[in-house]
This record gives sequence, C-alpha cells and structure tokens, in this order.
Amino acid sequence: MLTLASKLKRDDGVRGPRAPSAASDSTRRVSVRDKLLVKEVADLEANLPCTCKVNFPDPNKLHYFQLTVTPDEGYYQGGKFQFETEVPDAYNMVPPKVKCLTRIWHPNITETGEICLSLLREHSIDGTGWAPTRTLKDIVWGLNSLFTDLLNFDDPLNIEAAEHHLRDKTAESLWKLEGNGSSLRCEISDECANEWLCLWKVSAASLCPGRQEDFRNKVEDYIKRYAR
Repeated sequence: MLTLASKLKRDDGVRGPRAPSAASDSTRRVSVRDKLLVKEVADLEANLPCTCKVNFPDPNKLHYFQLTVTPDEGYYQGGKFQFETEVPDAYNMVPPKVKCLTRIWHPNITETGEICLSLLREHSIDGTGWAPTRTLKDIVWGLNSLFTDLLNFDDPLNIEAAEHHLRDKTAESLWKLEGNGSSLRCEISDECANEWLCLWKVSAASLCPGRQEDFRNKVEDYIKRYAR
C-alpha cells in the first residue's frame, strides 16, 4: 500500500506548481481516485471484519483488489467466497464494480457472480444506494453482511434460490402441521381432519419430496464443490 502512496507524494513534489496542462479529464480523475484510495485502503485494512481478508495483487493498483469472505455463522458457515473489486476512474462519484468469483446458491448473488447490494447501486430510490460519502470499507462490510443480516429472500436477484428457500420453509410448516393432526381432531370432526391432513401430505411431498434437496443442503453442496 505504501508504494502507491509514496509515488503520489513524489509525483506531487516533482510536479510542483504549474499552469494547467492539456491533461485529459480522465487522467485527472484517476489521480483523484488514487489519492482517495490511499486513505480508504488504510482505513479498510484497520477495520476489516474478522471474517474478511483483502488482497492487492499489485500494490501500485489500489483500484483492483480481491476479497475473501469466510462466514462463521448461518447457512454459509465454513465456505470461502471470493469477490473481485474494481474501482472505476470516476470514483467516488460512482460505486466500485464488484463480482463474486465463487459459484454460490444465494438469493442475492447469481451463479454467474452478479450481486444485489444497495451500496453498489448508482441510483437508488430508497436512499441506501451509493453516495460520494461511502467508502471501500462500507462496500466490504456490506458484502460480508450478505451472508448474515443482509441476506434477503424477499427482494432476490437469484429468484430460483429464493423460491427454493420459500418452498423449503413452507414444506417444513406442512410437515409440522401433519404431526399436529391429533390436536386438530379435538377441534373438528375426524372426517374433516383426515381430509385436511391428506391435502397437507400431498402438498408437502410436492414441495419437498423426501426432504433431500432442501435449501440448506444445496448451499452446503455448493460450498463443498466450489467454496473450499
């Protein structure tokens, strides 16, 4: 990290005060971005979640780094999930671009790596999207939280994964209701109770046949195959 910081200071010293040059806006934006990143990366590394690690393949290119998230609780505990982050020239007016490199079964991350996280949205009507006051630390903490408190089945990107979870939860409720059939008979006629239980059995069987491919099992299978 110090390599780029030293380079920026040296360049500023060599350049000194001078008249505006013909440098392009793009070049000036990159310089602004890199100066911001020197501070932000230092702050990020001092405040990383214990489940995260960052790696900069080239210390002179702070605009590209890799993040590893190793959740210690929930569905994804035990997996290692890799993300790549690229900070565009127009940062911090626009958010970093992030992709998940690890194949995962997750309602907010597609199997090809696209991510649904409000912080990564340049325009967000709910006010939770990207703003110039956000930093790399916010992005990393947000990605880490996708495996815990920001895991969102109600607003999914991977709709199939979210529906899988819903089917599993519904089937679980149906199986519990079936187990409570005896209490139903105390309140309604045996004929009605038996009819309802038959319907529950059919629904549970169709929603989760044999209960062998529930959401948690599929997540764990993906972890074993792709996230070790």
